[in-house]
Amino acid sequence: MIVDIIMPKMGESIMEGTILKWLKNVGDKVERDENLLEISTDKVDTEVPSPEAGILVEKLFKENDVVEVGKIIARLETEASAAETPPPARESVKQEEAKIEDKPEVELKTEVKTEPETEKPAASRFYSPLVLNIAKEENIPISELETIKGTGLEGRVTKKDILEYIKDRGKTTDKPAVPKPAATPATVETSEAAAKPAELPKHTVDYNEEGLSVLEFDNIRQKMAEHMVQSAAISPHVNAIAECDLSRVDKLRKEMTKEFEEKEGFKLTYMPFIADALVKALKDFPLVNSVIDDSSVPFKAIMRSKVNLGIAVAMDNGGLIVPVIKEADGKNLIGLARTMNDLGKRARIKKLTLDEIQGGTITISNYGVFGNIIGTMIINQPQVAILGVGAVKKRPAVTETPEGDFVTIKPIAYLTLSFDHRLIDGALGGKFVMRVVHYLENYTI
Repeated sequence: MIVDIIMPKMGESIMEGTILKWLKNVGDKVERDENLLEISTDKVDTEVPSPEAGILVEKLFKENDVVEVGKIIARLETEASAAETPPPARESVKQEEAKIEDKPEVELKTEVKTEPETEKPAASRFYSPLVLNIAKEENIPISELETIKGTGLEGRVTKKDILEYIKDRGKTTDKPAVPKPAATPATVETSEAAAKPAELPKHTVDYNEEGLSVLEFDNIRQKMAEHMVQSAAISPHVNAIAECDLSRVDKLRKEMTKEFEEKEGFKLTYMPFIADALVKALKDFPLVNSVIDDSSVPFKAIMRSKVNLGIAVAMDNGGLIVPVIKEADGKNLIGLARTMNDLGKRARIKKLTLDEIQGGTITISNYGVFGNIIGTMIINQPQVAILGVGAVKKRPAVTETPEGDFVTIKPIAYLTLSFDHRLIDGALGGKFVMRVVHYLENYTI
């Protein structure tokens, strides 16, 4: 029995990973859960264990290759079948692609079921499923696909090749328009069109303009950009901003600071108090602790019984990562502070595990650490809300007493709740952020 080893998904927004190092060679015996290779993404480095015991018979990618999530990266033969008929070892990518080329009709029959028989590519040229899917979406027949010059291995058409061709194709006016196929019951039933907006127009720049300097996006920045555009397009964002008097929290924090730092080894900040107040508010308004499943129509709001709290962390290289405090509702103030400090330190050096960056139900973004007082955030999909925390500043405020009103100095912060208007209306969003304020202004340990 052959077992496929696939590139794992290392986070909700991560679509590819880089193979850092193969820990096993072709022909090596591998135990169940023994590490096969090391991979790296823009957010986390990790090792990939073997799902079964057996013999590694094939590697489909080399070290430093960038591989899309879900692609087969290796094949393992279980010990039972290996004992009967040990297959020859195959390791190079070129050999694997050549093997696929020997059976092009099988690949096409699987990936392009709606193409006529006459539209199948010649056996001398192989098209990846990704390229075929793009061609299908853009109504590019195989006959036209064969005219595209490929820059890949052995002249194959890559994703970049076909996307550039589509861009140029759109500018050409002398080509007849290819009519779109009529909708079939299968396409009517899908909700892809409802869940995914139309592709946004691309912008080009005149690079001949004087005084320009060009900074090409690295992998981290590119993935962040794609994720942010996707979130802004999917969720109608609404923001509710509230002023919060942190006098009570400030007093408690100062009373605890010395003993806390001596015992824990790090400083007690406002963030654990804010996280604790957020968790309490979520118990009062559980709908805010939801994720939206928009994979089919009608959409579904999945309310979680546990609070998995994401904390946005700015990395040293300019990226952003959101480690998750699992079951934050089961932790007290000290527990939240410890977990927050540990995850934050390891996030900055890319030492988080897969489980620690997945499964969040709501996120906090502390832009106040940079001195900003008010901000609006983009929701971390598929969550429905994110709380932004501004810098704590001393401000004059009116204090009402039986003897009259007085102007006093208080530590004030602005809290912004950005929420998905598909599920949360303005009333709920406004009430929720004010409930967080209530718990902070009346904080008790």
